[in-house]
Amino acid sequence: MTGVAIVGIGHSKFGRRNDVSIAELAFESIHGAVEDAGIDKKQIQNVTVGSVGGWYEENVPATVVNEYAGLERVGSMRVEAACASGSAAVKNAYLSIASGEADIAMAVGLEKMTEVDTLTAVELMGRGGSYLWEFENFGMTFASYYAMFAVAHMNRFGTTEEDLARVAVKAHHYGSMNPLAQFQKEITIEKALSSQVVSWPLKLYDASPISDGSAAVILASEDTARKLTDTPIWIRSIGASSDSADMSRRDSYVGLGAAVDASRKAYSAAKIGPEMVDVANVHDCFTIAELMAYEDLGFCAKGEGAKLLRDGQTMIGGKIPVNLDGGLKAKGHPVGASGVSMMVEISKQLRGEAGKRQAPIKNGIGLVHNVGGTGHYCYVTVLSRKR
Repeated sequence: MTGVAIVGIGHSKFGRRNDVSIAELAFESIHGAVEDAGIDKKQIQNVTVGSVGGWYEENVPATVVNEYAGLERVGSMRVEAACASGSAAVKNAYLSIASGEADIAMAVGLEKMTEVDTLTAVELMGRGGSYLWEFENFGMTFASYYAMFAVAHMNRFGTTEEDLARVAVKAHHYGSMNPLAQFQKEITIEKALSSQVVSWPLKLYDASPISDGSAAVILASEDTARKLTDTPIWIRSIGASSDSADMSRRDSYVGLGAAVDASRKAYSAAKIGPEMVDVANVHDCFTIAELMAYEDLGFCAKGEGAKLLRDGQTMIGGKIPVNLDGGLKAKGHPVGASGVSMMVEISKQLRGEAGKRQAPIKNGIGLVHNVGGTGHYCYVTVLSRKR
């Protein structure tokens, strides 16, 4: 199988984007990725669009996106893996090149969630669990699912509400440096702790926002990548896994089994361990999700995620800087776009192009952890400056 590299990246502004249609929103990131790659868009052979849909006007977004962007007669599809739809799109584009089918492919992550009212958005996200059992019978919302994780983690390991607030403060600190982030203002622990309770112990500042946005990455085969750029970012491995949609069938609520399994697969295929990762973007749809990710990915032992955070080890200069773009928490979480957005950020970090948010890069390795649903899906992607 040929090596596959990211050769172009593009990213829209995240937030409430009433100024654009779904096709125009996608074009912002597609245009940026094509310019960054320095290619003619006619060279793109396959396009995969990751989008959950249901929030916006188009029912078949891939064809609309391609047509508006002037991508005609390309192989195309739309994929869905809940909040991991963006990573699923990247994997499909990766496979189209690794298999020899294409030399250049593109993954686009896309969502426009603010076209429905808040209550409808909350229902659509709540349906992301086991609909008939959990949503219909017990009225579970997405926040309620992650509140269950938080309570379990607090009871077992002594994690506190202040620890959750520290995740939010870190996210907003780095989001304030990211001009594409939805929220660009710092907050204090006191402000996070005093915000409205959403589903105890989770409060308003423990939750990622409802967002619109898009991101795009252009992938190329090894020979083509080396011709296009001096800084290809190689996809070393993609680990994927899944778990039961019915929470009552899960063995534990203090972590995500799919994340543990996906990370093991990714590390094994890339022939690295977690200690080799220089910088990571992890799925922080709620603050507890980031703490669990530290543990699930092996950045620390189970139950020590809060300590890793308290000691400043997930900030620039620490053991493993995490979510230096503000994460989903501050950057925004347009669900289909998030996985591709993470790829864009880690590519910037490995290129040394993140400005004030730049992490020290020693081993040339970055990681993207993207969860779908409440751990229904997980994709862990290892990116590297070296083939």
